[in-house]
Amino acid sequence: MSNNVHEQAECSTHISLLRHGECEGGHIFRGSTDVALSSQGFDNMLARCEAHDWPWQHVLSSPLQRCKRFAEHVAQDKSLSLSTDDDLREIYFGDWEGQDIANMWQENEQALLAWGQNPEAFTPPNGELLSDVAIRVNNAFAQMLQIHRGQQLLVLAHGGVIRVLLAHILGMPLSQIGRIDIPYASLSQLAIYHYPGREDVIKLLNLNSLGSVK
Repeated sequence: MSNNVHEQAECSTHISLLRHGECEGGHIFRGSTDVALSSQGFDNMLARCEAHDWPWQHVLSSPLQRCKRFAEHVAQDKSLSLSTDDDLREIYFGDWEGQDIANMWQENEQALLAWGQNPEAFTPPNGELLSDVAIRVNNAFAQMLQIHRGQQLLVLAHGGVIRVLLAHILGMPLSQIGRIDIPYASLSQLAIYHYPGREDVIKLLNLNSLGSVK
């Protein structure tokens, strides 16, 4: 679709999706466990924002500290308003929460393989259904467009949340979200064009920009 078509839009909303950086605690299933960023993770997120420096007007964040603490820093540094949305929290892994991934591969290889091959069909014991995650993430996205229509947003979120949202936007089945790689501290950008009397047009402008990071 040409840019001339988008010039007919009533307005546009631009969303920068920033995944949190490396965390304390090693290689575990973090999920909804509220762990802190490592110093390297914070620095990488800071470098990402400085490299792009979009004219953001609002910061929206998951309530988990690995997103929220950095969101607070950006909001204060750039004098931006800040809000959190519980629907942006990471998937809850149930009995897998906080478990060491290497140990899990030794003890539950078949379960991990089943989950990796189709996370929509296989749910960790006592964990959150991926379909339920999709409902809340899509609801969060709809709220962004309603409340912040026509604005530039910086959204701090998690790998699973960003994958689910991108799958929705790109028309991918949830069973295939493992095909979308979302590295730590990577930034992806969306443009949503709003037209009077018809559906919005959503474009993925940039996927997983890493810029110059140590």
